[in-house]
Amino acid sequence: MNLVVDIGNNYFKLGIFENSNLIYTFSDKNSEINNEIEIVLTKYKNVSYAIISNVSSLSVFEVFKKFEIKVLKLDSTLVLPFILNYKTPETLGKDRLALAAAASTLYPHSNKLIIDVGTCITIDFVDYDNNFFGGSISPGLEMRYKSLNNYTANLPLLKIGDDYNFPGDSTNSSIHAGVIGGVCNEIMGFITKIDSKHDNIEVILTGGNAKFLSKRLKITIFANQNFILEGLNCILNLNK
Repeated sequence: MNLVVDIGNNYFKLGIFENSNLIYTFSDKNSEINNEIEIVLTKYKNVSYAIISNVSSLSVFEVFKKFEIKVLKLDSTLVLPFILNYKTPETLGKDRLALAAAASTLYPHSNKLIIDVGTCITIDFVDYDNNFFGGSISPGLEMRYKSLNNYTANLPLLKIGDDYNFPGDSTNSSIHAGVIGGVCNEIMGFITKIDSKHDNIEVILTGGNAKFLSKRLKITIFANQNFILEGLNCILNLNK
């Protein structure tokens, strides 16, 4: 059995895999991660390997010392199911590696655009031959709302709205139009750009705000919530 752990900026998610079958998942605030890892490993005694993807400042390796498990830290030096064509692989986000691995494994014979809409919005391109070319990083929805409030004297801090219209007929509706409409136009612009250069693009949408944005974007694949865990398990199996 494998344990895979994805630690984000504020929340973590973990999964137990038996071969390629996901048999258990759990998600919570990062403050609960050590306790949950100990609970899971006590329950699933057949776990012999683990992989950690960590974009936070947390350290979780101490908890594994109680168990006889080989633990891998995800980085670009591991064997990956794609070829890295990235000038600074050592700076490449762990989440981007895991998502590219999931896309390369689940959609091997296609051009793939992976869009992750979380704290940040990352868009990465992996071609038909599983060459990873990188992509873009920009602020996520909540970061954009907070920035408008933090860097101005009079604009209010709004929560993600259900709808937006352009042109906005009030300050609040104009903010929603700028944030939500701006994100949608940004994403669709990158899709159009890749689509003009490559045929048969599989566009994969994932991340915390994927469900919200999927209603507003013409995306061919709305990835399940465990997409990044699938990628981590694939990488772990390749590196056993």
